[in-house]
Amino acid sequence: MGVISEFKAFAVKGNVVDMAVGIIIGAAFGKIVSSFVGDVIMPPIGLLIGGVDFADLAITLKAAQGDVPAVVLAYGKFIQSIIDFVIVAFAIFMGVKAINRLKREEAVAPSLPPTPSKEEVLLGEIRDLLKAQNNKPL
Repeated sequence: MGVISEFKAFAVKGNVVDMAVGIIIGAAFGKIVSSFVGDVIMPPIGLLIGGVDFADLAITLKAAQGDVPAVVLAYGKFIQSIIDFVIVAFAIFMGVKAINRLKREEAVAPSLPPTPSKEEVLLGEIRDLLKAQNNKPL
């Protein structure tokens, strides 16, 4: 099998395609969460703590000099990234929790007992005949 045919077999497997779709959707979800945190969650939090915009929180380590930009420790953006992560992790946790609940409900669903094989039916008939013979008075 050539390298190209092996690659084709690998690339069209269901798991690879599912993973690619998941990555694309995850990237889009990440943008939505970043916007949600930056544009919806952080402004009210900043207002509650005195009108602070987290994106502007920074410590200047070295001021700008001529063409050299300032060296800034932007801890506000780091705080915002942590909140982004917590929201994404919580959303994924809730999704996995819902999927696990559905799986448990599937497992609990009663299933029909398996039908006995021909051998089991025959052995049952033999057992019943032997019982009947042993219970006959002599």
